[in-house]
Amino acid sequence: MSAVRKKRTGSLTPGAKADREGDAGARIRQNAGLRIIPLGGLGEIGKNITAIEYGDDIIVIDCGLKFPEEEMLGIDFVVPDVTYLVENRRRIRGVFLTHGHEDHIGAVPLVIPRLESPIYGTVLTLALVESKMEDARVSYRPDYCPVKAGQVVEAGCFNVGFIRVSHSIPDSLAIYVKTPLGVVLHSGDFKMDLSPVAGSGTDLSALAELGRDGVLLLLSDSTNSEREGFTPSESTVGRTFEEIFRLHKDRRIVIAAFASNLYRAQQVLNTASRFSRRVMLVGRSMLSYVELAQKLGYIDVPEGLLITSSEAETLAPNRTVVLTTGSQGEPFSGLVLMSKGAHRQIKLGGKDLVVISASPIPGNEKLVSNTVNRLFACGCEVIYEKSSAIHVSGHASKEEQKILLSVVKPKYFMPVHGEYRHLVRHGQLAKEMGIPAKNVFVMRNGDTLVVERDGRARPGDKVQSGAILVDGMMLGEFEGSILRERKELSESGLITISVVLDENFRLIAPVQTDSRGCIYGLDRDNMRPDVELSVERAIDAARSGSVDRSALPAEIRRRIREALGRNFRAYPSILPLITVMGDHARTEDRAPSRVAGKRKRGRPAGTKRSSAKSVKPEVPE
Repeated sequence: MSAVRKKRTGSLTPGAKADREGDAGARIRQNAGLRIIPLGGLGEIGKNITAIEYGDDIIVIDCGLKFPEEEMLGIDFVVPDVTYLVENRRRIRGVFLTHGHEDHIGAVPLVIPRLESPIYGTVLTLALVESKMEDARVSYRPDYCPVKAGQVVEAGCFNVGFIRVSHSIPDSLAIYVKTPLGVVLHSGDFKMDLSPVAGSGTDLSALAELGRDGVLLLLSDSTNSEREGFTPSESTVGRTFEEIFRLHKDRRIVIAAFASNLYRAQQVLNTASRFSRRVMLVGRSMLSYVELAQKLGYIDVPEGLLITSSEAETLAPNRTVVLTTGSQGEPFSGLVLMSKGAHRQIKLGGKDLVVISASPIPGNEKLVSNTVNRLFACGCEVIYEKSSAIHVSGHASKEEQKILLSVVKPKYFMPVHGEYRHLVRHGQLAKEMGIPAKNVFVMRNGDTLVVERDGRARPGDKVQSGAILVDGMMLGEFEGSILRERKELSESGLITISVVLDENFRLIAPVQTDSRGCIYGLDRDNMRPDVELSVERAIDAARSGSVDRSALPAEIRRRIREALGRNFRAYPSILPLITVMGDHARTEDRAPSRVAGKRKRGRPAGTKRSSAKSVKPEVPE
């Protein structure tokens, strides 16, 4: 903090007063101890983000997204609610990224411009972030700070260090934070791969050195805490590819994998080269990841190995390999379009072998199953995880988690990165490894873990957390009405009623009705007289004064529901659009804010003076 400057009169300048108040606030926060604040990634797969706070300093580890669940109709992805960080952005000293997977960097374009904080990560991770920022057309350009394993940087009162770990993407890191009260170690996503495809494996000696010096708190990846034994090495997939290529020399081979799994892509390229096949990349993200990794030297691509779609047409099908996106059944991915016969370059048939080299993310099982069924219907032979060892996880299984616990020897333990059962199982494993039960904290997003200045740890006050839905690049609150509206429209459909009245509330044009997605639309001619009669009676009630004129939309809905209730069990959403003609009236060009629920307060946007007056429809039910 800057020094306090006094005027000659002895009074403080406004800036100095703020500095003094800030110093006082920092001292209060220091007395409150060290706080660990998970804002995402607990009780879920994805959306990983954790804040570490001491005094006037905050650092953030990871900033990921989560893919939508099946009931999130039309939602592209979900990002964490970072209200707490935005409110305290002045105190944030940096955002530190463990690696370049979407669940750890995917929310950066939407979050970082609101925090205005420098970003620390390896060269590959930062390059992927920069690519995402460009794709999102975000004008804000953060301060990128490249780091590498073994380096230590200062961030406020923290010294932040980086340790190499094995994962399914190069340049993955564990991050340790030297705080005034002790060392906090965040494992990132890791496994103990003793025969990695490229580079060295997890740096156990650096982890052991931390353990010898003493680790106050370990936050560790819990994704595979229910899986016994060790996670197989990524190199085993390469041997499986070798066997597949040898047994299917007469077929074109199509391999679907995560675009970000660069080690998997490298093994496909290596195997194709050994079997004298050329490789065609399909899918925007696959092209982007491989080209970027090749440019930065993380992937070795022999000259002439990659070909375009036009070059592939000149080769025999059994001399080509297609490496594509779509391993999770994403609706517009390369593999899914191929399975539907909708891909422009690739048409699948009986001479093709499709390999799905990934396991379904929880929630995507049905999408993947549907894709596999369509591929079989195309006549392809399909190899997927249940039938062959063509995928290994990038996360540590139980025995590897035990190794980390035994090497690091933390005083306190908090499992992170996993569904709630994964966190509980990981917590039980820590207790089996000798950590006292009172020192194991299984928490939820928004909870805080406080380490007092005397070294004791306890749960603290909750902070605001949650999820923000993203549709395109538009944000909407998870707790709001978007999903409810879409769900109700998908189940019951919509009826719109358009009414034009004069100033005396008399009809001056026929009632117009329309419907989308409801049974009424199939029987409109028979039901229309009943609907129109219901509308006319509601208008008569408003004109006579038996119903308040401002309540006309609700009265129309009530009477239409009575009419439909004589023939249907389910009610569609009913949207009355009422226009009153007049000389000094007001038109409100705004659709209702909700399909069901409470009406939003405040004057609607888009109002203007006109000779026509629209009675604002209340919330349809």
